[in-house]
Amino acid sequence: MARPVRFNIHPIQADAKDNISLVDMPEGYGGDGFFTAKLSDVVGLARKNSIWPMPFATSCCGIEFMATMASHYDLARFGAERLGFSPRQCDLLMVMGTIAKKMGPVVKQVYLQMAEPRWVMAVGACASSGGIFDTYSVLQGIDQVVPVDVYVPGCPPRPEAILDGFMRIQDLVGQESIRRRTSPQYKALLESYGIQ
Repeated sequence: MARPVRFNIHPIQADAKDNISLVDMPEGYGGDGFFTAKLSDVVGLARKNSIWPMPFATSCCGIEFMATMASHYDLARFGAERLGFSPRQCDLLMVMGTIAKKMGPVVKQVYLQMAEPRWVMAVGACASSGGIFDTYSVLQGIDQVVPVDVYVPGCPPRPEAILDGFMRIQDLVGQESIRRRTSPQYKALLESYGIQ
């Protein structure tokens, strides 16, 4: 005798037609058989739906990130299927957990090894501001060594918060101009961190 599974006792007919959301196409001009748009919009659309994150987890926020990647929350639904553990192949650095001052140069080295364009997300209170560790040995936020694009609060943040932070990164990536990385403002930002 088969054991009943709760998911098939009362099957629900799904109405997929009204519940599927599609990605909006960029602004442009279209007609029969053609569509034109700005190149930066098309590149932004492609980039934001194919981000390769590199997790840099040192403590409990890393466990929450594991839950975010697991089947219940599934970060892969957002186009981040491939986690990379080589900075040369990733474009999103996700720093999670307490970063000691000894680790600051390591975080910066990992950031420098990533190819442009690259983004940084500080996950949790420790990576954002040092958290409860207001001591001589803990870096009071990774923005002291690398520029941060999105901060995710929490100690540790729930997987929903990490997903929200990832969607904020996607918004930044999708709206970013191709020329932003060569702008004088961006170069000045990097120079303020001692990065040429």
